[in-house]
Amino acid sequence: MNPPKFGKQFQALLEVAVRLFDGAEADAILISVEAALDWDKLKAIIGERLLLIAADSPEALAGIEAFDIPHVLLATEDAPVHDRMTQTLLEFTADDLLRTGARVVAVYSGFEVEKIDTVSLIRLHEHLGRLTSRDLRQFESQVPLDTLKAVVDLAVEIGREGREGKPVGTMFIVGDTIRVLRQTREAGFDPVKGYDASRRSIKDLRNRESIKEVAQLDGAFLVTADGLVRAACRIVKTDPKGISISHGLGSRHWAGAAISKTTRAIAVVVSESNGTVRIFRNGEQALRIEPFRRAMKWKEFDFEPPASE
Repeated sequence: MNPPKFGKQFQALLEVAVRLFDGAEADAILISVEAALDWDKLKAIIGERLLLIAADSPEALAGIEAFDIPHVLLATEDAPVHDRMTQTLLEFTADDLLRTGARVVAVYSGFEVEKIDTVSLIRLHEHLGRLTSRDLRQFESQVPLDTLKAVVDLAVEIGREGREGKPVGTMFIVGDTIRVLRQTREAGFDPVKGYDASRRSIKDLRNRESIKEVAQLDGAFLVTADGLVRAACRIVKTDPKGISISHGLGSRHWAGAAISKTTRAIAVVVSESNGTVRIFRNGEQALRIEPFRRAMKWKEFDFEPPASE
């Protein structure tokens, strides 16, 4: 079978990406593909520069294994462009292909579906805060890395954006779900009860908006090791006796530290005041991720017209 031909627009965008890579002293060129490409020709254009490929379907990656090109397969086709790009960067960072603070030239469909039309220079710290694969791997003995990546990514997003212009604080308790259930109680009702597994998977970006809505309610999300939201709006009953955390942290952080000490779960807590994400393990804060910005909040502008003369 003959490899797909490059269109003139795609060829031109690749040339722009290469020039931008060299001019910005970038670390990688990331291409989000909608269909399989002539991988041999693509590698020839990119040269010795690090090439990364992301796709939403196995068909779009057909034949890539023969060319030793790092690639990821994501189920993000219905997600916003920012969410898709962030998840892609998370995958490559966790695989140690990108370092903290790396610059990536991204080529993707930014405006028109199924048509590559955009080239951007992305600085990783603006998407991923201080997240590194080495940071997350310290928790892998308790929670699978892919599940923790998905939870932390969502938590950072909530901390950075809030919801509808308002800051949101919440908590995700990941792993050891049966024991955690015994040490929590319902806040009133469980908004995820009755939904099938596909609607409760935290790894599926199509569920993010629903989870963000629920995050505005009191209580914590309980997430299983394989990434399913087992319950929501749960209040931690565990006594924080013997816990020592930073001065100024509120009850949500004390609860996260406490539940992480009495179970093998990892608690991921989003601060409502500043969006900071803290990860607790064994009763102690093990990692802190600062959001690079908060969502812009528009205010009414009061204007008094000048008095007519």
